[in-house]
Amino acid sequence: MDELNALAALGALSQATRLQSFRLLVSREPDGVAAGELARLLDVPQNTLSTHLSILAHAGLVRGERHSRSIVYRADLARLRDVVLFLLKDCCGGRAELCAPLIADLVPSCPQKDSCDV
Repeated sequence: MDELNALAALGALSQATRLQSFRLLVSREPDGVAAGELARLLDVPQNTLSTHLSILAHAGLVRGERHSRSIVYRADLARLRDVVLFLLKDCCGGRAELCAPLIADLVPSCPQKDSCDV
């Protein structure tokens, strides 16, 4: 990941509805959420949410897949991993012991061994 891609991803997440949408989609992996259901869960008009999802998709953070008459959105966990790794690369000047608490805080986020790849 380069700086421009990281900035696009972080910029896409820098708005409350987009951040809430992305976090909800991450929590619903691997099934994803239909756009209408996502709008209902977030209490956001569908056309407004569509704009936000478009921004997240352009940044590579979400993908939409048509299922019959609806579009199911999923978080792109590989992209999230790339962004996090970009931020943590060269963490603490190569002193792993300084980054250990941060890494330890991330581990409980994935209670099942294969539930996330971040």
